[in-house]
Amino acid sequence: MQIETLQIFCDITEMKSFSRAAEKNMISQSAVSQQLGQLERAFNTLLIDRHRKSFGLTAAGELFYNSCKDIITRFENFQSSLNYLKNSAKSKISIAAIYSIGMHSLQEYIKKFITLHPNVHLDVEYLNADEIYKRLLLGKIDVGLVAVPHNSPDIQVFDFVAEPLVFVCSPGHQFAKKSSIDICMMQYQQFVAFARNLPTRNWIDQILLRYNVAVKPVMEFDNVETIKRVVEINAGVSIMPQTTIRNEVANGTLKAISFSNEKFKRPTGIIIRKNRVMNDNLKAFIEILRSKLIK
Repeated sequence: MQIETLQIFCDITEMKSFSRAAEKNMISQSAVSQQLGQLERAFNTLLIDRHRKSFGLTAAGELFYNSCKDIITRFENFQSSLNYLKNSAKSKISIAAIYSIGMHSLQEYIKKFITLHPNVHLDVEYLNADEIYKRLLLGKIDVGLVAVPHNSPDIQVFDFVAEPLVFVCSPGHQFAKKSSIDICMMQYQQFVAFARNLPTRNWIDQILLRYNVAVKPVMEFDNVETIKRVVEINAGVSIMPQTTIRNEVANGTLKAISFSNEKFKRPTGIIIRKNRVMNDNLKAFIEILRSKLIK
């Protein structure tokens, strides 16, 4: 019996849907049905009550689901500990960050760590937030850095940098000469937004909603670099973390204007898997990431 089969059964149970479980595991719905049938034949008992109108497990199914969750958790802990042993031997720390944090806020911390620990190799990947959470839970990375981190029973979150959010426009925009701006002045402005599936987009949308501001979304992208390029040609304005546009502001290709209403910030977080074994190198790296917040 494969771990993947146990995971599929858990997905069916939690999603109450064969099709959604199939989509999550990137297999056909018939393959999901076949694996369930194999399980029921192996145990010679029904696991799902097919006589009910709504989805439901049999008593045996409930027992099997709880056992599956325990087995999967133990297996994932084993994988995490095994990766720890491998990384300890190589003096390596695997890090995954969303692009905007990895390319901007993270860099000074990496420099500081390398200066203090020159023999430790930092392997940094830039991934989307969903992939970072996934790899962290599978034990494929040691630490993740994400925007607007969410709580999870299996993940521990530490505050990282609270990044100021600013109004961003091209030097040719009508607001470019302002020293500060009321967020209500963004009403009906052509707006270049983060993609809808990104936590940063949801965070900014909540700020606009709180001030009852309706913008005109003209484009949306899943990375800060494309947003910057579009705003530079005056195709719209945006709200972005100030840390991500420092070079453009210094070079005069973008204008960053603070809001007069309040100091809006995007929270970012350091995420690690709960109850994982940490070697001294990883502990030192996390301490450095948190250092400015502790002082």
